[in-house]
Amino acid sequence: MRSVAVCVGVVLAGATMAHAAMGRPVSEQNQLSGRYSTHFKNGDVSGDTYWSDNVLEVVPVDAEATYLRIETQFFNGHMCSLSGVGRMEGEALVYQEPPFMAGEKPCRLTVRRAGKDIVLQDADGACRAGHCGARGLFDGQTFPASSRRAITYLPRLKASREYRAALKAWAASPNHSDHAAQADQP
Repeated sequence: MRSVAVCVGVVLAGATMAHAAMGRPVSEQNQLSGRYSTHFKNGDVSGDTYWSDNVLEVVPVDAEATYLRIETQFFNGHMCSLSGVGRMEGEALVYQEPPFMAGEKPCRLTVRRAGKDIVLQDADGACRAGHCGARGLFDGQTFPASSRRAITYLPRLKASREYRAALKAWAASPNHSDHAAQADQP
């Protein structure tokens, strides 16, 4: 299985170099795509410790849209969980959704590379409201860019409930009705 991941990584790297050599820029979308993770020791109020994993998956859907899934863990078992389809705005992947309650700000989550890290930004904390437990937050969370791996389980990811729901919501959103057919594809 590891050799498959290495081969996929070599093919992706080769494609990136080929685009650069031909004078074609590699899209920011493809530069972000992959799976990022951190494995760390966590704890709870009783003093117990345990291991947790934070995961970010970035998968291009088409030339303009990108699926992302984020699972982050925090002290005492709190977490953040979000999946949806966003768009590239310059060098950043931006996910947006309407407010969770009337009068609140809409969720706008930005994913971008900053130096050696992939950084999440939820400047207003609006995404936190509907996607995080009490101690969880997106803003300022980082993933080492060096943790990037090719997603070798893409058929399983595309068959997941989260992916299908994200594509369905994206296809039904304003100005995206032309993508409705993609929501039914695994």
